[in-house]
Amino acid sequence: MKKIGFIPIDNRPVCYTLPKMIADINPEIKLYLPPKNLLGSLTKNADKNGLFEWLEDLEETDYLVISADTLIYGGLIPSRRCPDDKNEIENRLLKLRNILLKKTNCKTLIFSSIMRISNNNYNEEEKEYWAQYGEKIFAYSYELHRSEVEGNRLAKEKATELAKEIPSEILIDWLTTRERNFSINKEYVKMFDDGIFDTLIFSKDDCAKYGFNVKEAKYFELLAQSRKGMFVKTGADEIPLTLLARCISDGKKIKIAPIYTNPNEIDKISKYEDISVDNSVKSQILTAGASISATDEADLILYVNNFQGEQGELVMNGRTNPFEGEFTHFNRPYFVVDILNANGADNNFVEKMFKNGINNDFYGYSAWNTTGNSLGSGIAAAVTKFLCSTPNEDNFKKLQIVRLLDDWAYQANLRKFFKNENLKDLNEIKKYFENYENIVFNALKTNKKEISYSFPWNRFFEIEIKLQN
Repeated sequence: MKKIGFIPIDNRPVCYTLPKMIADINPEIKLYLPPKNLLGSLTKNADKNGLFEWLEDLEETDYLVISADTLIYGGLIPSRRCPDDKNEIENRLLKLRNILLKKTNCKTLIFSSIMRISNNNYNEEEKEYWAQYGEKIFAYSYELHRSEVEGNRLAKEKATELAKEIPSEILIDWLTTRERNFSINKEYVKMFDDGIFDTLIFSKDDCAKYGFNVKEAKYFELLAQSRKGMFVKTGADEIPLTLLARCISDGKKIKIAPIYTNPNEIDKISKYEDISVDNSVKSQILTAGASISATDEADLILYVNNFQGEQGELVMNGRTNPFEGEFTHFNRPYFVVDILNANGADNNFVEKMFKNGINNDFYGYSAWNTTGNSLGSGIAAAVTKFLCSTPNEDNFKKLQIVRLLDDWAYQANLRKFFKNENLKDLNEIKKYFENYENIVFNALKTNKKEISYSFPWNRFFEIEIKLQN
């Protein structure tokens, strides 16, 4: 029995419920999660003191997977908003160090975000002033970093002009918050060097070619080159799932072979990412503790429905060519990661996957949000099932029901309609899911279960799908 303590980013279903559903596939895994009410939401910070108490009182485990943003700032979103000064945060770091020093018999896997810079005037997950100055702050950061890298005088002049258009108190506040988070991330490296952490990941999301976040990532990438177990990864929300897979695969060897629907397009870069599809796939496999192999030597086939040219974006109406081929037949375990679109499945591909038939070789489907999100969650579920001598098939099917109803039914087909109609009546919403439910239960050859739907963060970006026992 492997015992794993797990502190997620926040209380969203993909952060809190999904890791539990993945762990429940394997009866040989015991996952310890803090009470959900201790974690943060869109508008509420995590109870940091409560989480520290939970961690300190946690019974002996083999592994700890910890979101540093949750413990230190109160969550990923609060890490961008938290008003605490560096001294307050360093006191929490010291507390974390002291707790972990007492837990000598477990491996600790920590992840922390490199503060993103969103290129929009949208402040739902940022400080209030982002609504007016977000795009200008992004452009200022982009042009200033570009001027440093390229020696571009015009870029520097543009950055100077942009700085004048942003009120000085706002620019100072943003720069101060950014420097604080950067310095705290440096402290994690010191703790890693001291042996407090066994694995340390810095995550980066919403990336561009230039920017202060890109500059900081390069700094940590250089440090990681000489440190085994330290990584800088594109993505964010899927990283704890990747680390969960790393715990489960620890001490075991598993080989994964990627196969692409568009093999000549793997050098393309996905939305919200800064590395090619091929590099993203390889990075996620390796971070999960698996290795990359040829098809005939693989334990698992990773079947990637990748895009041609530019990735589609269902939320922003970005269209791309749908899957036109035939679903490949595999004679060994395989799982599917559908990244033709960001924010939802490719209907053509899912239809042909169902037509092909889902048999005992099927180890999962994922099309959740970004390429990194889809890969990390898909790999975690497949690895967990494969490395289990007697997987719980009922729990595996429950996970697939949720993923297909979320990634395919909701994200690709119902989300925009619900948003346009501002439809929040849960009884009405359930009616729209009924046909999709029938298709999914039939495809998975399982008896229909009662399902409830809700919007846990009171927005249409994510939906919570609960199967009744």
